[in-house]
Amino acid sequence: MFRFLPLILANLRRRKLRTMFTLASICVAFLLYGLLAAVKNGFEAGVELAGADRLVTIHKVSLVQPLPKSYYARIAAVPGVSLVTHSTWFGGKYQDERNVLQVYPVEPESYLAMYPEYLMPKAERDRWLQDRSGLLVGRGIANSLGWKVGDRVPVKSDIWPHGGSYTWEFVVDGIFDNRDPSGDTSLMLAHYDYFDEGRDFGKGYVGWYIMRISDTNRTAEIAAAIDAQFANSPAETKTGTEKAFVQGFAKQTGDVGAIVTSIGIAVFFTMLLVSGNTMAQAVRERTNELAVMKTLGFSDGRVLALVLAESLLITLVGGALGTLGAMFVVTRTGAALGTYLTSFILTGKALALAVVLMVLLGLVSGVLPAARASRLRIAEALRR
Repeated sequence: MFRFLPLILANLRRRKLRTMFTLASICVAFLLYGLLAAVKNGFEAGVELAGADRLVTIHKVSLVQPLPKSYYARIAAVPGVSLVTHSTWFGGKYQDERNVLQVYPVEPESYLAMYPEYLMPKAERDRWLQDRSGLLVGRGIANSLGWKVGDRVPVKSDIWPHGGSYTWEFVVDGIFDNRDPSGDTSLMLAHYDYFDEGRDFGKGYVGWYIMRISDTNRTAEIAAAIDAQFANSPAETKTGTEKAFVQGFAKQTGDVGAIVTSIGIAVFFTMLLVSGNTMAQAVRERTNELAVMKTLGFSDGRVLALVLAESLLITLVGGALGTLGAMFVVTRTGAALGTYLTSFILTGKALALAVVLMVLLGLVSGVLPAARASRLRIAEALRR
């Protein structure tokens, strides 16, 4: 088939303007696909990395309703629970209203034990454990804001006043990485005791509890046992897997996966119409030439293959250019978006799917014109 490449290229050059517009349309479609795939990965990365052996307990009414700190000991006593910690949403903004931060007051030692994937130098870990006003900052957000160890940073909370002011002073005691390269490093950890003593209201309450269980086959049983501890209490609970919790947290901004998928389907359906119309026109314009090729001995199968190869070539070239453009944009803007989407990257899975989509788009858009060309009757075609 490669020996027919000059013929295929000559056919594409026949209507240069039409070919260029088709290539540009396909390029834009795959550029959009790459950007949407990176956004989707940024929102869903935490879901995929959620621990299978971790459960999360929240208030039965809503995640925004706090739970008493006194629940800690009762949850730890449930059979099958090997470790308990807690976290609370602090929010936060730094200097500019657009610099939205993810700050979580936590119980330091148990939280780090719960998430051993957070890696940092021992000296920084020890410094944070001993400094009640310290922050442990993810590498992604530290690079985005230009923070380094030892910096004193004011963080404004939209929820929690501190002595009548919403601005809290913290010291950057350490910067952590994630063992998984695609893991979240856009969050910051503060000391719960410092936060709880300083806030003007809500003392003695936490946002949610996180548990490690000893047997993942008993997930439903242990979750039910935890919730049974607080049935008919003023603060009833709902316990589920960490994956379900992260999904629910992400979907507070909307079902990003469904939105991205819907946009992608609409774009590729449009591209199918565009490329299919291009190939149909190209075959109609070359009816006489195809008849001559058949007269010279080209079989129906070879004519079919040539038209499909032409369709595949234009979609592969356009798709490759668009995907490379998406990789360039994602790489250049990934650091700037580290505050919001640490995993704003194009994964190998997304790139493989892009190749599959290019091939499918080329085959589907070319199959009908190719079938029509292969079924041409020589005498009838020459009369046209």
